[in-house]
Amino acid sequence: MATSPAHSLLMAGTDAADLFQLEHPVSARRIVVAMSGGVDSSVVAALAAASGAEVIGITLQLYDHGEATKRKGACCAGDDIRDARAVADRLGIAHYVFDHESAFRDEVVDRFADEYLAGRTPIPCIRCNIGPKFTDLFTMARDLGADCLATGHYVRRVALADERDPADHGSGGALLHRAVDLARDQSYFLFATTSRQLDFLRFPLGGLPKRQVREIAASLGLGVAAKPDSQDICFVPDGDYASLVKRLRPQAQEGGEIVHEVTGEVLGRHQGIIHFTVGQRRGLDIGGQEQPLYVIRIDAETRRVLVGPRRLLAVDAAMVIDTNWIGAVPAGGLTAKVRSMARPVPVAIEGDPIDGGTVTLRFAVPEYGVSPGQAAVLYHLDRVVGGGWIEETQRAA
Repeated sequence: MATSPAHSLLMAGTDAADLFQLEHPVSARRIVVAMSGGVDSSVVAALAAASGAEVIGITLQLYDHGEATKRKGACCAGDDIRDARAVADRLGIAHYVFDHESAFRDEVVDRFADEYLAGRTPIPCIRCNIGPKFTDLFTMARDLGADCLATGHYVRRVALADERDPADHGSGGALLHRAVDLARDQSYFLFATTSRQLDFLRFPLGGLPKRQVREIAASLGLGVAAKPDSQDICFVPDGDYASLVKRLRPQAQEGGEIVHEVTGEVLGRHQGIIHFTVGQRRGLDIGGQEQPLYVIRIDAETRRVLVGPRRLLAVDAAMVIDTNWIGAVPAGGLTAKVRSMARPVPVAIEGDPIDGGTVTLRFAVPEYGVSPGQAAVLYHLDRVVGGGWIEETQRAA
């Protein structure tokens, strides 16, 4: 591997201490890499191996092996486990697979179904990061005597010694920043990372563009170099989440009324609230309306879907619960993302931002399509300040 792009990258002003932020000599260090079987985590393993540290790859099996082999585009499925093992063999590193199907089902899949049944819009990827991917891997890596746990997420871990923004100081420990490649940035999904976890975690791809990551994989002869990225919801690779929820929760098929939020008129019937999310326009199957109608809110208790004109989607504020904060919280200059693909918008915090507490986010201008169940993630410039779960919203006047 002496002439590989991994080595070239390390030798071009980016050494192992920069990528994995480890004390020298790196050869005396042990890096555990979370290997999902995709190109990103495979390149992280290659970079770790090129650093000279001892490297151990860990893959979590999140599905029944027989079922997993049928899931194309999924994460941590049967094909992915084989791909991770093949990469580990090529790199000459140890590789272990741990069965986490039960924990994943309890902590992620069942919760996903229950949230939809409650009329909320869940984000299972964050729940997975909070549970199996970080908490459990963190414990495993510690038990293996690792100096750090490295993953293929596109975010940056910034040590306070490297931080130049005075507003970021005050709490000690490392900070979390958006990736250099904003098109690949995954910071929204990692807002719940604790300061203790961040001290141990490493994200060596945060400063690289995806194109370069694939080039490294190709030149190393890794079979995953051109492998497509996994689905956002790995356990619903065909996108039919409603069928999954109905299988897990048969009562989800109970229908109800579609009601106009303003007039109270019953416009039609639906076949289960799990088919709807706040802000949705398509799939309402109600015709003869003078203007487009959107899902404004969902009443899970009465199984009613309330619809109305787009203006009713505008909210002034959102209550955010179960918050997590990384580093000091600046007094101003905050922005928030209320959906993974949304642009950050200016906000102010009302309430005391303490871990696990509840705050209210006040939007500088009305925000549209803010859905209970989604995450609200706060930023100061490129730094992830923290965030929490949207519990309820306040409609704009």
